[in-house]
This record gives sequence, C-alpha cells and structure tokens, in this order.
Amino acid sequence: METPVKTAVFPTACDAAGKAVARLCHGTGMGRPCIFCGIIRGEIPTSFVLRGEGVCAFLDSRPVFKGHVLVVPTTHYDDFHALPAAEMGPYWTAAQRVSRAVEAGLEADGTFVCLNNKISQSVPHLHTHVVPRRKGDGLRGFLWPRTKYDSDAERDSYAARIAAAL
Repeated sequence: METPVKTAVFPTACDAAGKAVARLCHGTGMGRPCIFCGIIRGEIPTSFVLRGEGVCAFLDSRPVFKGHVLVVPTTHYDDFHALPAAEMGPYWTAAQRVSRAVEAGLEADGTFVCLNNKISQSVPHLHTHVVPRRKGDGLRGFLWPRTKYDSDAERDSYAARIAAAL
C-alpha cells in the first residue's frame, strides 16, 4: 500500500551530484528535486545577477518588487544553521554586494534583506532575499505583527534562555 503524500515539503539534502535525496517527512517519502539546485546547474532558466565562487544570485520569479534578488550558496544547504562557519563571510559579503548593486542599479532608496530559517522558507535551500525599497512603496517595516513583553522579568527570562543555549 502506498503512503499518500500529505505534507508538501522538499527533500532535505542533495547528493554530491546535486540530485535531490529522498527523505521522510512525518513518515511520508519525499523525492522532489531542489529548484535552486536545478537553477544553479542551469536546468531551470533564470536571470542571474551574480555567479561567484560558492554563491550566486538571481531574480526571484515572484518578486515582492521588480528587482527582488535571491542570494544562494551554490552548494545545497537546507537552511542557515547548515551553512559552515567558513562560508558565512563569503555568503554575507555576496549578499551585501547584491544589496548595494540593487540600490545603485535600480536607483532604490534602500533594500530589505531577509532570511527565513525553516518556517516560511518556501524552498529548503538556504537563500537570502534582497528586495529593492522606495519611500512610500507600501511595505511596512516588519511584515508581521509586533508584540510586547509583559514585564522586564519576562524579557530577561527570554534573554537568559537564549544566552544559555549559546
């Protein structure tokens, strides 16, 4: 009996050739290939703005605003936590270069640079969004509601739990 697919998630890794490796998600076998690995290998058409050693950047196919770029490592890493420390500097330097180029090339007032880690990460291949911004463009600060701590003690409790995990 075949297990029905109930969860739409991507595999969590690629093999050395960049081919998706099937994984289980809540007991369901998954085998869909990584879209970004396909783009990097040239199997899926895109508009590259940067092709570098270990990192590339291309236009998002569904941009928040025109000129929205995705910066991705050329090696498949599921998420931010999987990126080796030695690759952090080159990766973020590339994101910074792209951010500067988006501002200069599109005469944008600034950029919104963000990275979703696991939750809301639509493709499980590490990627950073660089979105051109203009005053009055309608994008308001954070894209989600803000909250407050009930007290200084509650705030300090959160800080202590995070610090202890470091």
